[in-house]
Parts: sequence; C-alpha cells; structure tokens
Amino acid sequence: MDIATLVGYTITYIAIIVSLLLGVGIGPYIDIPSVLIVVGGSIGTLFIAFRMDQMQSIFSFYMIAFKPPKQDMAGMIKKLIGFAMTARKEGLLSLEGALKNEENKFLKNGLMMAIDGQEPDAIRSMLEIEIDQMSVRHKGNISMFDQFANLAGAMGMVGTLIGLVAMLLNMSDPNAIGPAMAVALITTFYGSVLGNTFGTPIANILGIRNDEEVLQNQMILEGIISIQAGDNPRNMEAKLLAFMPPKQRVSQFDTGGGEK
Repeated sequence: MDIATLVGYTITYIAIIVSLLLGVGIGPYIDIPSVLIVVGGSIGTLFIAFRMDQMQSIFSFYMIAFKPPKQDMAGMIKKLIGFAMTARKEGLLSLEGALKNEENKFLKNGLMMAIDGQEPDAIRSMLEIEIDQMSVRHKGNISMFDQFANLAGAMGMVGTLIGLVAMLLNMSDPNAIGPAMAVALITTFYGSVLGNTFGTPIANILGIRNDEEVLQNQMILEGIISIQAGDNPRNMEAKLLAFMPPKQRVSQFDTGGGEK
C-alpha cells in the first residue's frame, strides 16, 4: 500500500470538506444536474477517446496508485549476483532449474535466452524492444487519466455555460440570477475537483511507477548480459549498483556495509 497516495487523498478531501462546512455548508454544493454533466460527460467522452479493453481495465490501473508492484532493486541485484556465481561455478545450464519458480517474467525470459545460446546482441535487442513496448503500453494507460483531467475541466465549463444560458433567460427576475449563477459555477467546481484528484495526480504517480519498472528491467538486462559473459560478480555488482541512488548502494561483498 502506498501510504503517500492515501495520505494525499485524505488531506485533500478533508481540506475541501472543512472549507465547505466553514462557509455555507455542503448542501448548496450538491447539484444533481451538475454531477450528471461533469461525471457522466467525462466518462462518456473517455469512452470515445479510448479502446473498450482499456476502459474495462481503468479501475485496475487506478488501484496501482495505491498498491503498486513492488520494485525491490536491492533484492534483484542480490538475486542476479547469486545467479552469476552459480553460472560461473556450474555453467549457464545450471540456472534452468532455478528459473522454474522465478516470478519475474522479464528476468526468466532473458536468462532462458542466454541459456539457449542466443547471441548477447540479440538478447539485448529483444529485451530492449520488450522494455520499450512495455513503457509504450503503460504510457497509453497513463494518458487515460491525463485525458480525464482535461475532460472533467471541459465538462465543468460546459455545465457552466448551460447555467449561464439559464441565468440569462431569467434576467427579468433578479431573485433567480443568484441561484442560477451558483449552479453554473458548481459544475466548474466539480470538474476542477475531479480533474485534480482523479486525473492529473494519478497520471503522475503511474508515470513514476512506469519509470521504476523500466529502470529495474534495464538493470536486469545488464545483469543478464553480465551473467552470460561470465563477468566477475564483484564487477557485475558495481555495474548494477549504479542503477540505484548512491545512499542505497550497499555491496554484499562489503562486510563492513555502507555506501560503495
């Protein structure tokens, strides 16, 4: 569970609700036609903009913001060094048994190519294509939330225009102008809240998740090439640690611990 996302939502909505309560209360901000225009219009136009399979999975993409796949870079480096030491002692074929229960498909597929005798350049090319295409797919899904933010704001403006038309049609009645103007502005309020809580921030955090997965897969790729080449595990570890922030670089060969 990503605590930061949960804390962010809690702080944001508490701040909004408290602000409403300290003003005129929540009641005046509840308007069903405005909800239909902003929420219904945004979702409807999102269906126009994306494929059905993407729309069917949008909730699972959204939940990644709260429960992202775990990227354990240090644990992955330790695993790759273990594979490297085994391969140097017993040969690449000895890794085949260990890979049967490997959960990381990218690592498993890459090492199986090495075990099958694929050329290093071919392995690198194929895995780089896989990384690039994975990132393209992720960015396509991320764009759904960016688009939702834009659409929510646009639908809020549509609702405002509808409200303004209704207000102008009742200019002869001064008592009707105020309520009509309030309803017109509520749709903009709804659009801004939805776009800036369910759209832009989610797109941003999913972009970070994508970058983390790309970085780990690039590190795995370098590890696979080093294992196939029979590199010294110490040298291989130094190369893999370069993918991590300096403060997190701890060598398993350094008995004293600390930054390498």
